[in-house]
Amino acid sequence: MDVISIIGLVVGLAAILGGQWLEGGHLSSLVQPTAFVIVMGGTFGAVMLQSPFATFMQGMAMARWVFAPPVLGQRELIDRIMEWSHTARREGLLALEGYLAELNDPFLRKGLQLLVDGAEPDRVREVLEVEIAAQEDQMKLAAKVWESAGGYAPTIGILGAVMGLIHVMENLSDPSKLGAGIAVAFVATIYGVGSANLIFLPIAKKLLAHVARLTLVRDMYVDGLIGVASGDNPRIIESRLQGYLV
Repeated sequence: MDVISIIGLVVGLAAILGGQWLEGGHLSSLVQPTAFVIVMGGTFGAVMLQSPFATFMQGMAMARWVFAPPVLGQRELIDRIMEWSHTARREGLLALEGYLAELNDPFLRKGLQLLVDGAEPDRVREVLEVEIAAQEDQMKLAAKVWESAGGYAPTIGILGAVMGLIHVMENLSDPSKLGAGIAVAFVATIYGVGSANLIFLPIAKKLLAHVARLTLVRDMYVDGLIGVASGDNPRIIESRLQGYLV
């Protein structure tokens, strides 16, 4: 559980709601279902329009990383590579075939299979780096779904404000309807700007940071695998991989 994400969200919302309360305003005045529907519906509608279905769904699924980050398992991976290194030095690369059944990650299995099949180190690196780059690009596109939402939300909030003011102008002869229209107008702007800067953009930045960490782990794996394939001393391989720890 990423505690700092929870704290940050609570602090941000508490600051806004607390400021409203300290100024003598009613918290209930910030609850406007109409404004919420306009801003959220318009924002995610725009994001859906610009995104392929698979990318949009992946972006939604990745949102859980904000509070439950993906497990990197760097130290465990280093221990595994060190075991492979010792085995390869004693028995040869073909002896690593017995470890394939232990790997659930297709990427890890693919890399080890290339070693077992006798691929040259440079070819192994080339094949795996292509896959790393492709997966990184896809994850970045998915994370930027939230960045796009952060860009659209303020504009949709202004649209909601204009709609509210139009409603006010249409009912100038009925003072009882003016308050509701003005409330929707201003609260829609708050929802748009607030959701963009307190939720959508921070989510995008955090997801991109996790993508960078996941990519770093895969780069570490490739580096270690190439060391094993090249017959490097296990201590040298371990020392190099320790530099990737974050």
